[in-house]
Amino acid sequence: MKTSRLARDTATIGKNAEVVARRRTRGFAAAINGFAAGDTPGGLAVKQEDESDNDSSPLSSLGSPGPFDIEDVPSFIDKTPPKRKRGGSTPTTTTTTTLTETSSLKLETRTSPRKASIKTDNGSSSSAKITKGKKDPARKVIDQDSGDVTIHPPSHWEETYALVQEMRKKTLAPVDTMGCESLAEETRSPRDQRFQTLIALMLSSQTRDTTTALAMTRLQTSLPPPHGFTLEGILAIDPPTLNTLIHPVGFHNNKTRYIKATAAILASQFGSDIPDTIAGLISLPGVGPKMAYLCMSAAWGRDEGIGVDVHVHRITNLWGWHRTAGPEETRKVLQAWLPREKWHEINGLLVGFGQTVCLPVGRRCGECLLGTRGLCPGAVTVAPKGTVVRRKKRVKVEEEGTEGKGEVDDVVVVKEEEG
Repeated sequence: MKTSRLARDTATIGKNAEVVARRRTRGFAAAINGFAAGDTPGGLAVKQEDESDNDSSPLSSLGSPGPFDIEDVPSFIDKTPPKRKRGGSTPTTTTTTTLTETSSLKLETRTSPRKASIKTDNGSSSSAKITKGKKDPARKVIDQDSGDVTIHPPSHWEETYALVQEMRKKTLAPVDTMGCESLAEETRSPRDQRFQTLIALMLSSQTRDTTTALAMTRLQTSLPPPHGFTLEGILAIDPPTLNTLIHPVGFHNNKTRYIKATAAILASQFGSDIPDTIAGLISLPGVGPKMAYLCMSAAWGRDEGIGVDVHVHRITNLWGWHRTAGPEETRKVLQAWLPREKWHEINGLLVGFGQTVCLPVGRRCGECLLGTRGLCPGAVTVAPKGTVVRRKKRVKVEEEGTEGKGEVDDVVVVKEEEG
């Protein structure tokens, strides 16, 4: 009898545990489904990746970009709104919403996409509009009959390129006066100028143009005669002194070793000159594909590839020209369709554009012609003149007289400039 009762109790406990497990499983599955549908905490929508094109070609829609570069920190990281204090009122999903952190502004949302009307304390009102272009990346088309491969460039790329050229003419960027290809001493021989261009590119990695120019000036003025800043002068200087001269640049300890080793290799294997091939340049310590293609173009005058750095990689992905994981992949995709006569200039063009308008953090989309004309899919906001964009948030809007249904609208929060 006792055994039977014990067996029944054990069975009951097992059934209860099974029921709890099923409930937890259903709850977890519901949470996962809700997350996939965009029902995340705080009302933030989750962007779903487009998996419609599974072509493995680098010109097709590729996988999501890899980790952010240190220069490409997302602009929203330092603009997260403060947490609401306990006991505070929760904003309701009505037609009019008052923001607690900007109490002087009353934001009236509308159901029209990507528009917002702002009312200030003095009764004035203005409108803001987010203008975004449509992504239409480069793609590869294979003729089923002949097998011929045709590369279709991104739509409107020529208009985009021309507008960037127009904007670059109006503003001088650091790369225009302190770029690596302009730092060599003009009074030196062609061989010594090529060597200085290579050293400038090696110093520029993870370093601002202004800092690279400063280090180059110190080498040009501090290396002692009779050689000065030449291959022979670098071979003669001791590593601690060289490290002191280039100390402002990033990773100066590694670069000191790379420069000394490169000088020794050039003297023993390349006739005391820099290599005139991409393979030879990449074989040097601390020289990657970007430096090699830029050096080949600047030092030897031959455009054998595109020098793609973080600016070129970031901006072309922002435009929707492709979706690549790194600069080297971006280079291969660009070279497949970009006209060869633009291979040399595109680096300086987009680097300067990234330094003045399309910054890694705090892009100036309101000043960019691509945003106002709807050519940039990554445009953040095009606000009226005299306003400053604070942040963008997603708000669920419910029409008056409806229950349970609403539309998610892009809301732009702006404020009037003071003074």
